[in-house]
Formats: sequence, C-alpha cells, structure tokens
Amino acid sequence: MKLVLLSGGSGKRLWPLSSDARPKQFIKRLKNGSDQWESMLQRVWRQLERNDLSEITYISTGEAQVELIHSQLGQQVPLIIEPERRDTFPAIALAASYFNSADGDDLDEVITVMPVDPYVEDQFFDKIKGLEDVIHDSDANLALIGVMPTDPSTKYGYIVPSRETSDRNQPFVNVDCFKEKPSKQEAKLLIRQHALWNCGVFSFRLRYLIQLMEDRGLPTQYDDLKREYQQLPTTSFDYEVVEKAERVVVAPYCGLWKDLGTWNALTEDMQTNLIGNGLVSEECANTHVMNDLDIPITVLGVSNVVVAASPDGILVSDKLASHRVKELVERLERRPMFEERRWGWYRVLDYKTTTEREVLTKRLCIHAGKNISYQYHQMRSEVWTIVAGTGEVALDGHLYQVKPGDVLQIPVGAKHGVKAITELEVIEVQLGTKLVEEDIVRLYLSWEEMKNAFELY
Repeated sequence: MKLVLLSGGSGKRLWPLSSDARPKQFIKRLKNGSDQWESMLQRVWRQLERNDLSEITYISTGEAQVELIHSQLGQQVPLIIEPERRDTFPAIALAASYFNSADGDDLDEVITVMPVDPYVEDQFFDKIKGLEDVIHDSDANLALIGVMPTDPSTKYGYIVPSRETSDRNQPFVNVDCFKEKPSKQEAKLLIRQHALWNCGVFSFRLRYLIQLMEDRGLPTQYDDLKREYQQLPTTSFDYEVVEKAERVVVAPYCGLWKDLGTWNALTEDMQTNLIGNGLVSEECANTHVMNDLDIPITVLGVSNVVVAASPDGILVSDKLASHRVKELVERLERRPMFEERRWGWYRVLDYKTTTEREVLTKRLCIHAGKNISYQYHQMRSEVWTIVAGTGEVALDGHLYQVKPGDVLQIPVGAKHGVKAITELEVIEVQLGTKLVEEDIVRLYLSWEEMKNAFELY
C-alpha cells in the first residue's frame, strides 16, 4: 500500500494565524508528548512514524508549501508537487500518475489518500492499514473510512450505508449514497439511518484510477499530466469520482476524529487559554488568546471569545461566529507579513510604496546551521544589518564572516547568500520598483554546493 497525504488549501477559517503563506496545517498550536508546540502536520507525521506508515507515505502539495514541509519535517520527506493549486481530484490524479510512471508501481497496488490534518488517535491508523484488506476482501472500486457521529453536525458530509448492510460491527459495509453538509434535522435522520461522517479518506487500486483517467482522455504518465495539469477540472475527488462510482464500501470507525479547521474546534484541544504575550482575567470562561505579536493583549470580563493576533491581522470573535472569518478575509488583499521557510522565518516590519519605488523592511531569523540559497534579484537592491548571531555571507563569489553591527550593501543583480553559524538575526531593507517574493533567481540551494562551485573555503 502507498499512503498519500493531501496538503493543500489555506485554512482561512483560522485567519490571521493561517493564510495562503502559512496554511492551517503548519500552525504550531498543539502540544506533543514532550510538552512542546507542534503543528497538525508534525503531529500526523509523528503518528505515522509511530505506526510504521511513514516509509510508505508521500505528501501531495503545491510548490508554495515545499519549504514549510521541509522546515517542519526535514528534507527527506517524499513529495508529489502540483504545478498549481487546483482541487483534490487533480491532486489525486497526479499522485496516481506518479505511482504509475515515475515510481513504477504495480497496477494492483492499493493507494490510500487522506487529509494531512485530522486530529485522531493512533487507532485511526490501524483503520488506515486495514483498508488494503477491505479493498481485496470486498472487491470494491473504492473503500472509505466513515466516522461514527457523536452529534448531528452540519459541518461534515455523510456516508449513507445500504439498508441491508448497516451493521456497524462489520469490517465494511456497502454505501448507498452521500449527503453533503445537511441541515440539523436532516443530520438527525441520517444518523438514525446509521450514516457516518465522511472524513476524506479514500482507498483504491491504482488500476481503477488509471483506467478512469484513460476513459476521460487524461494523460496517465506523470510528466505528461504535469504539462496538462491546468486542463484538469478544478473539482473535488468526492464529486468527480466517489459520488459517481459503483461498488463503494465504507469501514466504520468509532474513535476520536476532529477537523480542527475552525477556531471553535481548535481551541477545544488547546491545553492553555493563552499563547504569547498577554493576560486573560479569571472571570473569562472559554476565552482563548493566541498572540504572535510582541505587544501584549489583555482580555477582561468576556467569555466564549477567541482573540488571535499575528503580523497579518487581529481577530476578535465570538466562538460560535468565528467560522465566518473566511468569508470576510477573502476581501482582504495584501502581501504576507510572516512566512516560515526551510532556513527559519521572516516578519515584515514596515512596507511603504510610492509611484517611483517600494521600500520593505523585514526581520529575518536564520537557524544555526541553515542557509538562504545563493541567489540574485532582478528588481530590487537590499541592505542587510546583522543584529544578532554570527554567520558567513557569500557575495558575488567572495565569502565574508559577519557579526552584530555589520552592514552589507547588495545591489540589484548581485549574487548573494548567507549561512548562520549561530542563530542569526538580520534586518533586511529592500528597495525596488516592484517588491515580490517571486523576484528570486536561485543558483545554489546547498551552501556546500555553492562553496565547491567557487572553491570558497
């Protein structure tokens, strides 16, 4: 079996901590066994390792998330990279084409796909392992995992089993139909029909999806599909495949499963009501503050409220209304003010624009032993001021040691990079006609490769 984790979307229902630049699965708001903060991605990967599944797991993602994944999981995690963000059907089709060609898998290989960010117990992964047997024993085209509902929720889709196979004690049952996000009354009726929550886990033989792609005239070779990726429909795998498929079964799961995609859901599993600089008074009940800013936030006398602050904005919301934040922030258009990278992170301190030029000031933190790639910019110059730590800078083929107080001028087109010896903090001022993150031409990603190329020692 091969396991594919789908890592896409932005999770804007967790704005301002989550955004296009830092999707929800990368936010470190959960405690691990060592009482350290970890992200949803790190938690799931840790569970995969513990359950002997990480060696067969691939992450399907977009180019924009590669550095975040490398930063949180390391460089060795296998990735299947989408040319552009579309939806779950194109992403899963691309993964199937990868296994069909680039990885050379047998067409009878069972492929299981799941979201990257479920909040589950380890027994959930026993269910994942069992899907391979379910596919073989049922001879179904698709096998799903369905979560036994704990309440008539309107947030999830429902899987309705056939009447003749509604015994929840069976390892799998036949599926009759699907119902997407019903009303409260409809959900109560569905539960009486033994319906299950759809948790977005699909399993199938590789042959099944490859044949489906061929029937639709889609390329089944990885490189070919990547070239034509923008021609694929921007639709979900549920809509495009699952709801139209014949011979679908579902394996019932009775255990902890949560979608932490809203502030209301996320704060239920936080072990503290305050993260960051601030104060929550004792009379506040069910109020949570998450502050990524340096300035303090104080909350007095209000209950059932979430306060979240980051360089991208500040949210103050009643818990029950917090899911509506996505509708509002869709109207906001501004550059990312904080990003996590494979080498560390940066935060925008100031941004000014005139008709003639733009000026952007950043604070960069480069972790010890990490480096920014050797690169150049076509539309901007930079001034670096070293404020903490030590490192070495490569500038147009020359190597310099840097320490606090050093200032470096980097003209437009100058080739440059930096490696931190100890944790390095830099104030970077960019000046140019158009300041965008895409204005980077990378020459060498590895510091050693760059030094060997120029014989710098």
